[in-house]
Amino acid sequence: MDFVDAYHLWADAHAFFDSTLIPSHSGHTDPLATQAADWDRRLAEETPNGHLLRQNALFDALSGNGKLHLLHVTHALEEISRQGVLYPSGGCLVGSIYCAPVTATDQGFRMHNLGSYVLTKEAPAFLDKLGVTDRVPTPLIFEIDTPPQAYRGLAGVDYLRLGLIHLQIYSNLEYLLSKNERHQLRETVVGRVKNSASFLATAATVAYQGTRVGAEPYLRLLDETIPRLPILGYLYFEAVAEYLMLHSTSHHTQRLAELGELNNWLYKEMLFASFPAMAGKFDLARFRPRPKQLAALLHRVDSTIDTTHASSYLVERISYLVAARLFAPGDAPEAWHRTRWAFDSLATQLGPLLGHLIHRELRTFGRYPDFYFYFDQHKALQAWNYWNHMDIVAPFNGTMPKGEIGINPAYPNLDYRVWRAEQDDAGHLHPAEELSLTIAPRLVDIKYTLMRNNQWTAPAPSAA
Repeated sequence: MDFVDAYHLWADAHAFFDSTLIPSHSGHTDPLATQAADWDRRLAEETPNGHLLRQNALFDALSGNGKLHLLHVTHALEEISRQGVLYPSGGCLVGSIYCAPVTATDQGFRMHNLGSYVLTKEAPAFLDKLGVTDRVPTPLIFEIDTPPQAYRGLAGVDYLRLGLIHLQIYSNLEYLLSKNERHQLRETVVGRVKNSASFLATAATVAYQGTRVGAEPYLRLLDETIPRLPILGYLYFEAVAEYLMLHSTSHHTQRLAELGELNNWLYKEMLFASFPAMAGKFDLARFRPRPKQLAALLHRVDSTIDTTHASSYLVERISYLVAARLFAPGDAPEAWHRTRWAFDSLATQLGPLLGHLIHRELRTFGRYPDFYFYFDQHKALQAWNYWNHMDIVAPFNGTMPKGEIGINPAYPNLDYRVWRAEQDDAGHLHPAEELSLTIAPRLVDIKYTLMRNNQWTAPAPSAA
C-alpha cells in the first residue's frame, strides 16, 4: 500500500474531491466513479460558493512563486522559545506545523478568516476552559522561501482517506501489543462493525443504488451508530461543514467569498454551539447533533440555510462518504446477511473502516501513552517521505480548501524565518520580534499534556 493512495494529489483543482494518481487495487471499475464525478460537478457548479473549490486565496498562495506567509497560533511561546524548537503534531495534516494563510498588505498582514477565528476566539476559549490566566494565544508569522524545484501544483491531505494506512501501520507494529491485547482489539473492532451493520447497509444502498431514505430516520440511525463507529462523527462533521460553507449566502460569507475564502466561522460556531467543551481540541467522535435539533442548530448559525434541503443533502453526502472512504476501494459490499464476521474477512471488504477503528481504539489501551506515539510517528514518516519525494513544502487539508495548511517539517534545507506578531486595532498582524526557532521532524509525544504541547491542536485530528 503506497502512501499516495490515501492522498489527493492533482496538478490543478478541477478534480478536487476524489482525484488520485493511483487506480483501484481491485482491478475492477470503481462503482462510485460516476457518483464522484457527479459530486465534483454538483458541489462546484450548483452551490452558491462552489466556485471557491477551484479558485480561492489558499490555492493562489500555494501555486504562486516566491515567498509564502503563514500564521501559526501557539499558547506556549515561552517554552518553545526556551527550547528553540517547534514540533509538529498529528492531526488532519498528519505531521506538519498547522497554519493558515496570511496576506501582506500596506496595512500589515491580513489573516485568513480561519486564522482569525483561531487566534481571537478559539484559542482564548481553550485557555479559559482550562482556567489558565498566565498565558495568551500568540500569533507567529512564518515566511517561507519556496525553492525553485518545489512542486507547483496543489497537494492536499484528506485525512478521511487514511483508513488503509492505519490498517497497514497496525499490521506492521502490532508486535508492540501482547497476544491478548491483539485478540481483544480484533474482537472489539469486529463487534463494533457487526453491531453497526444496519447503518452501513443503509448507507450502501443510498450510495450504490440511489435508494431514497427519509432524513429523520437516517440521521437518527446515524446518531445511534456514531458511538460504535467514531469515524462517522468525523464524516458527519465534514459533511455539515461542507454544506454550510458552500450554501451560505449571508453577508459575511459573501464578503469572504470576494476575498477568495470559504467561511470557516460557520462550522466553528456550529461546533461550539453544540459542543462548547471542544474548544481547542476537536474530538469529532463526539459530534452528534440530535436529528430533531439539527435544523435549529443550522438556522442559529446561519439563517440563510435551507434546513430541509440540508437534511436531504446530508443523507446523500454522508452515504457517499461512507462508501468512498470506509469500504474497500473499487468494491461494492455484498449482501450483508452473508457477511463473515471475522477480522481477516472484514479487512478485505471494509479495510479502511477497520483501520480508522483500530487507530481510535488504540487510544483506550492502558499502555497507549508508551507506544501510541510510534503509530503516529510511523504515519508521519510515510507522509514526509512522500512529500519530500514530490518536493511538497506545504500540504493542505484536502477535504475542503478551508485554509488549513501545514509546513512540511522534514523538507530538506527548508528556508524560513519566523516572527512573533502583534495585532493592531484593525485586526492586521505586524511582525514584532524575529525568533530563532527550528522546525523539527519529530512529533510531539502525546504523553505530554496539551498545555506542554507547543503545537496548537488541529481542528480535525486524523486519529478517528
